[in-house]
Amino acid sequence: MNKIIIFGLILLFISGCSTRGVQYYGGTSSSYKSYSTPTINSNSPATMRPYTIRGITYYPTVVSVGDQFNGRASWYGPDFHGKFTSNGEVYDMHDMTAAHKTLPMNTIVRVTNQENGKSVVVRINDRGPFVDNRIIDLSNEAATRMNMLNKGTALVSLEVLGFEKSGAKVIPNQRELDNGPKQEIVTEFALQIASFSNIEGAVATQKKYDGQNGYKTIIKDIPSGDRTAFKVWIKGFQSEAEAKDYSASAHLNGAFIVKE
Repeated sequence: MNKIIIFGLILLFISGCSTRGVQYYGGTSSSYKSYSTPTINSNSPATMRPYTIRGITYYPTVVSVGDQFNGRASWYGPDFHGKFTSNGEVYDMHDMTAAHKTLPMNTIVRVTNQENGKSVVVRINDRGPFVDNRIIDLSNEAATRMNMLNKGTALVSLEVLGFEKSGAKVIPNQRELDNGPKQEIVTEFALQIASFSNIEGAVATQKKYDGQNGYKTIIKDIPSGDRTAFKVWIKGFQSEAEAKDYSASAHLNGAFIVKE
């Protein structure tokens, strides 16, 4: 069969796995605090109860109001304006939104620039930034208000304020947050295990890991400027601890956790 036809079929096969690209601007990485393991009892909702795989008991990650994280923020703007975010919304760089790897969609967080003290409140509606130890990717507007637009990145602290549950694309006021839920469960984690500039390397890696221990391996084709990065994800982990355990046991050096 003609090689061009084969290549076209492969691209068609993975096209349903596409997600938005992320453009980053300068800066270096900084570590951040991980989620803590909650205490969960038999009266908890089913999605929050412990489960056992391969003889190991895992606890689903819970995000709570007041949780705090530290790390480096980046921003994304004109190149993605008008394109779809990971939760299906249309990205508006003038809105107060942000991308985060694992926080539940519609989590409301306060982001404080540790370098100048300026703060903004944003709603999570996208996934990213997929760069090690960058913890949040702010909209153009949010980055502007924090005075980090020109520099590109900044050391920040995050605080979870609450969760927008009405489905509205707005940031709730304080009274609405106070009357809302105080915790959200995070499930269905994934591991990004590799990134390639060519489809052949991604397909070979997908075939190597797909189906191992019941986990599914997919390819994400992510535009970046005039190029496309083919990222390989292993999906199906129901807690951060499960994903970390699998990454260690499979010796997946350089792999990191994401939440689709």
